[in-house]
Amino acid sequence: MFTNDQRQKERTGKYGSPRLQYLQELVAQFQNASDEETKEKVVASLGNFAYDPYNYTFFRQLNVLELFLDCLTESNERLVEFAVGGICNACADPTNAAVVIQCDGIPLVIQCLSSPVRNTVNYAIGSLYYLCSSAKAEDEILKPEVVDAMKRFTAAGASFSNPARAFLDRYVTSLNEK
Repeated sequence: MFTNDQRQKERTGKYGSPRLQYLQELVAQFQNASDEETKEKVVASLGNFAYDPYNYTFFRQLNVLELFLDCLTESNERLVEFAVGGICNACADPTNAAVVIQCDGIPLVIQCLSSPVRNTVNYAIGSLYYLCSSAKAEDEILKPEVVDAMKRFTAAGASFSNPARAFLDRYVTSLNEK
């Protein structure tokens, strides 16, 4: 269920941390972590908070989307998986999608299409679906290699088939009709 200010007050209680403060603590924990497991847990947690539009302003204020993008350059596959999952969750919001686009995140998300981790590929497909709705990103995303990858995913019959088909139906079919 999505949060609003009243619901947040009720859930936080008298002694709980306000959401902004809690998210800020998570970001600081990530920045100060020296072990990979802690980083993975924090990014997974932040990715879960990306489901709720209530958190989007806080994410932009705390540069969480940029943190996710930085994680996409890591060699740790779990960190990449959780980060692109957070991007996918947050990019349904056009303002968040614009941040990812402005920070040159599209090539990083496209790289995730070749990941050996199924969830990473699914999240990348979903992210590209949302990012492509911006006219500024269409040319960068609808390159032949991306379209070909989406076509392969639809034929794979795996869990990527439906999201890849949705991507192709929305963006490639409409391009062919223009």
